[in-house]
Amino acid sequence: MSRKELAFFSAILLILGAGWGITSPLSKIAVSTGYQHFGLIFWQMVVGALCMAVIQALRGRARLPLRARALKVYVIIALIGSVIPNTASYQAIAHLPAGVMSVLLSTIPMLAFPIALALGVERFSALRLAGLGLGFAGVMLLVLPDASLPEAAMLAWIPVAMIPALFYAFEGNYVARWGTEGLDAIEVLYGASIVGALIALPLALGAGQFITPLKPWGAPDWALVASSAIHVMVYAGYVWLVGRAGPVFAVQVSYLVTGFGVIWAMLILSETYSPWFWAAMALILLGVCLVQPRRAETLEAGPAMGETGR
Repeated sequence: MSRKELAFFSAILLILGAGWGITSPLSKIAVSTGYQHFGLIFWQMVVGALCMAVIQALRGRARLPLRARALKVYVIIALIGSVIPNTASYQAIAHLPAGVMSVLLSTIPMLAFPIALALGVERFSALRLAGLGLGFAGVMLLVLPDASLPEAAMLAWIPVAMIPALFYAFEGNYVARWGTEGLDAIEVLYGASIVGALIALPLALGAGQFITPLKPWGAPDWALVASSAIHVMVYAGYVWLVGRAGPVFAVQVSYLVTGFGVIWAMLILSETYSPWFWAAMALILLGVCLVQPRRAETLEAGPAMGETGR
């Protein structure tokens, strides 16, 4: 990679990190007036599917594969990558600072490691086990000291906030272990968005959580649309970057997502954090650094879907 290419790809990496990072405070705004998870998930999936349809048309692949095995992948990824984790995420972010959610989501690689060992996807590594320990210590720093969270009542929502990270970790391992039946990442996200919308619609209607678009729009409505569209565009950009700069380079976006998530929360939501929070964030990111697959492993495995619901 030449210096010019490195500078260009680094700029793209920054843009992707900033884009993914802003989705957390936007989600916080989306739940600020009482919108509930199933209604939010439905429209998130609809906006995502529409954006993916445009991307697929630009790629000359407007027709989505609908064979039985492809449909199985769409359903599984929709459930473990969107509907289930986002149900927990929207509930948790209504009670927790957006910056805390961003830091907790950064634990995905650490949670993915023991799952990968159990599935036989990866081999044991003492260094990565140490990273897992550091990440656990970081989470403990976030939840144990009295001064770490703005309110003591928020502590009860930390386990709920960890559910999305756990499911995203399993999603990546599912793809690594069982594949996507020949579908590329864009096709999987497109199909999963459509299936996710079909799953979320009856849930939203049955729970009385459907959000009608036929009313004056406020900040939560625009925040939801913006978050959904940004996620799709950034994910498509990430897939493009993996193809151009390689998975080892592109995976570094995970650190930027966490950092930008906290920065955006401070700028947009005026969130402030205790010294315990910053210490926890440092430990978790150091743990992520140790848990990340080494270069040879990453090149062998290739890019996983991962975090389709973020």
